[in-house]
Amino acid sequence: QVQLVESGGGLVQAGASLRLSCAASEQTFSSYAMGWFRQAPGKEREFAAGISRSGRSAYYQDSVKGRFTISRDYAKNTMYLQMNSLKPEDTAVYYCAAGGTLYPAGTVITDKIGYDYWGQGTQVTVSA
Repeated sequence: QVQLVESGGGLVQAGASLRLSCAASEQTFSSYAMGWFRQAPGKEREFAAGISRSGRSAYYQDSVKGRFTISRDYAKNTMYLQMNSLKPEDTAVYYCAAGGTLYPAGTVITDKIGYDYWGQGTQVTVSA
């Protein structure tokens, strides 16, 4: 079973940047498609960004396109989310997820149901 640990959240002002990290416990990191989801107070958890098993494909929610960049480092078993030009509406708990071992290597999974493992979340708060 994969364990995922997020880090890098914090309190920043609008316009600032943060980089979230998601460290996976297993050497089979490359077997999983990965994703970042976020959940704001009183709202459902939503997809933010995803990356394929191969690392060659990525997909973003419209509201973060051009500001967020997802990447993965296979040597470190770690996924990242670089978040630039942060806005107050980006405030949420950010979760990383892993799954999709049966999907083609180039598939980016955007639905929560496609992921099998979840981290505990890291809080991102953006003040106006």
